[in-house]
Amino acid sequence: MSSSNSNELSVADERSFTGIGNVLGILGIIPSLVVYLVYRERSAFLNRNIKSALNFQITMIIAEVVGYILSIIVVGVFIVVAAWVLRFVFSILAFVKTKDGEDYTYPFTFTFIN
Repeated sequence: MSSSNSNELSVADERSFTGIGNVLGILGIIPSLVVYLVYRERSAFLNRNIKSALNFQITMIIAEVVGYILSIIVVGVFIVVAAWVLRFVFSILAFVKTKDGEDYTYPFTFTFIN
């Protein structure tokens, strides 16, 4: 690593792990949480972007739970499907941005982890 602190991630590694943490968010919160817990102290870029991913995943979990509850009436099904589509689309967008070294802020997100 070119960094003076061997604990820090290289630029290529931080982009890779941040991108992986974002794109695997398609599968749910666990992949992003693992990346955050393992690498958060080794890269400010990763820390910022994976926190944003985690906040988005938590927001989508809440939307899905509300959707499942409201599935008694038909509108809940649309909420769940919308949450899945948003999770897929925005996880891909975040991957594309962060692999190029740009910060990505997810839309439609409440801040739970600051």
